[in-house]
Amino acid sequence: MKKRTRVWLVGTIGLSLLAMGSACTKKDDGSGTNKSADSGSAVAYSGPKGTVSGVVSFNGTPPAPKKIDSSADPVCGQRNPNLETEDTVVKDGKLANVFVYVKEGTTTDGKKVGDFKWDPPSTAVQLDQNGCHYRPHVLGIQTNQKLSITNSDPTQHNVHPTPKNNPEWNQSQPNGAPPIEKTFARSEVLIPVKCNQHPWMKSYIGVMKHPLFAVSGDQQTKNAERGKGYSPIFFYLSTRDDRVHPGHARKMAARLEELGYDVSYYEEIEGGHGASVTNEQLAHRLALSYTHLWTRLSASP
Repeated sequence: MKKRTRVWLVGTIGLSLLAMGSACTKKDDGSGTNKSADSGSAVAYSGPKGTVSGVVSFNGTPPAPKKIDSSADPVCGQRNPNLETEDTVVKDGKLANVFVYVKEGTTTDGKKVGDFKWDPPSTAVQLDQNGCHYRPHVLGIQTNQKLSITNSDPTQHNVHPTPKNNPEWNQSQPNGAPPIEKTFARSEVLIPVKCNQHPWMKSYIGVMKHPLFAVSGDQQTKNAERGKGYSPIFFYLSTRDDRVHPGHARKMAARLEELGYDVSYYEEIEGGHGASVTNEQLAHRLALSYTHLWTRLSASP
């Protein structure tokens, strides 16, 4: 571990590996984050910070996804003609949907990670129902951080988390309904989420008291590096893309901004993979693209 990450001198990292059907967790979730010091006396961590990066690899031949019978709801077949299971997602030897987190740890002065106060971010974590799948399949969130659940499919879904340490709830969400917003008060790895109307739909939520967690992806945004001299970047996509979920672009744009790159981002709320429905939306998309090319990438605009 590099010097800049030595704040976690003594620590163990837990892996919740859904694709392999196992989770590094004990009955009480194993994180120890529910056994911290009294919140009234806990102080926020203010010491040195760093990053840990890596790749989760899959050796061997991954099991093939299984075709899903969506005949009970033809809308799902129309939205996602190639509807398949997502139990094991491997691309170029990289395994997606692995929840990686710091299970235990102490700082350089001997204080436990769980004894610090970690305020939840003000931004909500997004969980969308798109193409009759939950997107993302696995996500992480802090305790008391807002979870915003949306339905991008033209059919009704049913959101049903089944936690052990937090209250269970079950709520239907028709297309066009406002987001369902919830929080989890206690840490838990991992909370299964199902849809009672579409039994193949599964998602898993890792709830942590601290922000020291990540989820591996099939496309590793961590390959982006600082100081590579990337040209100004423009992301244009649709919220309702049923082939490539917008979460991929959101994460990459956020990562590139974090690394100090010049990033422009526009997300059209309508349209599918083409990111436009009407001629006006198509003209808008082309105008934004050409404007970016002319004003940001041209040598002499």
